[in-house]
Amino acid sequence: MNYLSVFTSSLPGACAQGLAWGIMALGVYITFRILNTSDLTVDGSLATGGSVCIALMTSGVNVGVAMLAAVASGILAGLITGLLHTKCGIPAILAGILTQLSLYSINLRIMGNRANLPISVDKYKLLVSQRYVRALNLKNPIPVFVILIAVIIAVLYWFFGTELGSSIRATGNNVRMAKAQGINTDRNKVLGFCMANGLVALSGALIAQYQGASDVNMGRGAIVIGLAAVIIGEVLFSKIFSNFSLKMLAVVIGAVIYYIVLQLVLTLGLNTNDLKLFSALIVAIFLAIPYFKGGRKDA
Repeated sequence: MNYLSVFTSSLPGACAQGLAWGIMALGVYITFRILNTSDLTVDGSLATGGSVCIALMTSGVNVGVAMLAAVASGILAGLITGLLHTKCGIPAILAGILTQLSLYSINLRIMGNRANLPISVDKYKLLVSQRYVRALNLKNPIPVFVILIAVIIAVLYWFFGTELGSSIRATGNNVRMAKAQGINTDRNKVLGFCMANGLVALSGALIAQYQGASDVNMGRGAIVIGLAAVIIGEVLFSKIFSNFSLKMLAVVIGAVIYYIVLQLVLTLGLNTNDLKLFSALIVAIFLAIPYFKGGRKDA
């Protein structure tokens, strides 16, 4: 078997998946780096975005409206996590777990108590589809992902340069100092959770369309993939990309690299049952690289 030809032919699919998950990684970046907290809601909100989008589309709703509804569902999930954290005093990581856990049952209800809800590109007008990932025409999903990511990064760059966006960044940088400056840190945390999970749900809606189905378990392990994208992007491009917009771009590139590496290992014969283990190893390795480069001297 010619492994190189198999790997080369699978590259378009790996890049498309990396771009789709890169949008989710941007959501993880908002909570993990900007808010400086861990949000495990993403494992549930990604599936929520996919289930809402596909359920509405199979009911005859336009794809644009369905995707907006998916984003709204992710924002609502982030709002719940944010309120549990800020108003109920529950630690952010636990608040995310509670929301994620409840979303599993909610997602089943959205999909009519089915674990999987398929959608066919032959019957519905999808924005992206895996079928055309190698096509040299406008139906190819890769240009769609690239345009969406460019718009998202541009909007986020503008927003985090505003007074409100700067106050959110200040909240994540130093909560006590932000409070001393009169910043409403609770509001900023809730808004950050909402923005992050809105992006995650958008990613879920795109992934569901791309793969032709929404699944109640499609978000399982999403936080690991998101962290892998963030860490890979930072380790590889931190010295090159200093601008905030370029740092977000590095996160997306990190997601693409993650899926290319994953595809390479699969081509070489990795058991698919070991994917989660391999994902965890990738995150662990890239997290350790800065430590072994210089942090170890300060320990």
